[in-house]
Amino acid sequence: MNDQLRTLLSETRFARPEAVAEAADKRIKRASLSQSRQLLIVAADHTARGMIGVGDEPMAMENRYDLLDRLCIALANPRVDGVLGTPDIIEDLMLLGALDDKVIFGSMNRGGLPGSIFELDDRFTGYTTQSIVEYGLDGGKMLTRINFGEPGTINTLTSCAEAITELAAAKKIAMVEPFINVTMEIGPRNILTADAVIQSMTIGSALGSTSAYSWLKVPVVADMARVAEASTLPIVLLGGDQSDRPDEMYRSWEEALKLPGVRGLTVGRNLLYPLDDDVEGAVKTAVSLL
Repeated sequence: MNDQLRTLLSETRFARPEAVAEAADKRIKRASLSQSRQLLIVAADHTARGMIGVGDEPMAMENRYDLLDRLCIALANPRVDGVLGTPDIIEDLMLLGALDDKVIFGSMNRGGLPGSIFELDDRFTGYTTQSIVEYGLDGGKMLTRINFGEPGTINTLTSCAEAITELAAAKKIAMVEPFINVTMEIGPRNILTADAVIQSMTIGSALGSTSAYSWLKVPVVADMARVAEASTLPIVLLGGDQSDRPDEMYRSWEEALKLPGVRGLTVGRNLLYPLDDDVEGAVKTAVSLL
C-alpha cells in the first residue's frame, strides 16, 4: 500500500463520499456465481466485532492499510473468487479497484462483541438486504450462534430467518454460519464436534421462508463425511483461528473439499496472516486444494 494509494483512500473518503457508490456502479460484476466448481472466498469481517488479534499478536490487524494490502495480494490471484467483508472494508476495496469480476458477500450481523455482556446478542449492524442489492453484492453472510441457555438466541434465529427470506426474494445468496454454542466460565464457546455442527446445520438450513438461496458456512471438524451429508445445501468451509500447524490444516481442508456438496473455502486469518507471514504463498496453497 504505497503513499499514492493511501492518499487516494483518505482524500476520497473525506472529499468525495459519493465515490463509493460510483465505484460500486462501475465495478465489473461476475456473470455467474457458480462459474467455479469450488470457490475460494477471503473472509475479512473479524475487525467489525473488535477481533483484531491473530495468534499471539493481540493487535495484528490494527493497521487498516496493512490489512487492505494483504487483501489485495490475495485478490490478485485469479483463482481467488472473492471476498466476505463489512461495508468499510468492501468499500475500500471497491475504491482501490480490487473487486472487478469478484464475488462479494456482505457481512450482516456483527453486534455480538467478544468479551461483552451482550456477546450472544448477534444483532444486525452491517449490511442489509437493501444495501447488498444496491451495491451489487452477491449475497449476505450471517453468524447464527445457537445457545440453548441464552434467551436471546430466539432473537438471533428470528432476525436471521427474516434476512434469509429477504435475500431470497432479491435472488441473493444467504450464507448462514451456524454454531451450537455453550456458556462457560471463560465466556461463550462454539462446540466444534461433528454432532454439534450437524445439529447446527439442521437448524440453520431450515431458517427463512425458502432455502433456495441458502448456503451453509461450517468449520472443518473430525468426521466431515457425516457433516457433508447433513444437508443438501451448498457448503463452504471456514478457516478458523490462525493455525500453528498449517500442514495439518491444509490436509484437513483438502480432504473435506473432496466431499460431495462442499463448494469451497471461506478463509480469513489463515490466509491473510499465515504463520510464516507469506500471504501469497498461503493463497497459492489454498488454491491448489480446490
